[in-house]
Amino acid sequence: MTNGAPTTELELDALLSAPDDDTIAALASLSGDVLILGAGGKMGPTVARMARRAIADPSRRVIAVSRFSDTSAVAALQAHGVETVRADLADPAAVAALPDAPNVLWMAGQKFGSTGDPVGTWTQNVVASAIAAQRYAGSRIVCFSTGNVYGRQAVALGGAREHDALVPDGEYAASCIGRERVFESIARRTQSPLLLYRLFYACDLRYGVVTDIAHKVLHGTPVSLETAFVNVIWQGDANRLALRALTQAARPTGDASVAMNVTGPVVAVRHIAERVGSIGGVAPVFAGAPSDDALIANIDRLHERLPYTALPLEMLCEWAVQWIRAGGRLLNKPTKFEVRDGRY
Repeated sequence: MTNGAPTTELELDALLSAPDDDTIAALASLSGDVLILGAGGKMGPTVARMARRAIADPSRRVIAVSRFSDTSAVAALQAHGVETVRADLADPAAVAALPDAPNVLWMAGQKFGSTGDPVGTWTQNVVASAIAAQRYAGSRIVCFSTGNVYGRQAVALGGAREHDALVPDGEYAASCIGRERVFESIARRTQSPLLLYRLFYACDLRYGVVTDIAHKVLHGTPVSLETAFVNVIWQGDANRLALRALTQAARPTGDASVAMNVTGPVVAVRHIAERVGSIGGVAPVFAGAPSDDALIANIDRLHERLPYTALPLEMLCEWAVQWIRAGGRLLNKPTKFEVRDGRY
């Protein structure tokens, strides 16, 4: 690593899966195995590895479940002490056969391509959720969700709060609200502890808002300012918070929200682009006029319940520039943060 920046994917994944003292303490305060459903996505493998690294007791299992179309991902997880199970989470029989666990992270879902595959989107985001919520009723569940459930907010109001009305903007957002409603409905009926983990814009170096913007700046592509503000959080921080969030799962009661916004502070897109340009010695090119609304979150509840020390945005920008300039692998899955019609 140079100045703390990872230069290989091995170094990057090691950073993303490194638990801090709070994560270790949180998992030590719980008992039993940790089951990660939908562990084959962008975040799942490093969350699973982090859980394994954080749990000192070898008798406590960390189990990652996914269809795992990439066999190398299975081997990598197993090499780090994570058990793997191949399963289609939309298949009730397959889910019924999964091992029991008192601590469950639901990370399955579909976003990219949802506009062209509405049936698949609802199958993965709602049907599969209903199957899993019923199968693991009684377990402590952290259900990954998204800030898209709120729709765009007036920037002047400082971002959506957990008790705000959910206003779907397009098929994807509607299906994500469906996922939340299914989990909460079953949690209420079975009195199961639940936390809806509404994540906004986690950033790996292979993908994320900062990488999207940095790639455009470094290649002279105009950066749209129509969506002028975003929240940004380093994926390593989001991974740690996801595991710590197991301690925040609670039985839904009354009108109290069981959701938590998880992200970093609101940042101007122009600021990110100009910082990247300064680091890379390139003048950014901008396009479009800033709008007065954006998909942004208020994170007061996060700081109250799960305070943490974030990776500084300036460092993330430096790392992104170095990663792209060195030819680091990109997932080519843009966040589409600038999309304003709900079509992902």
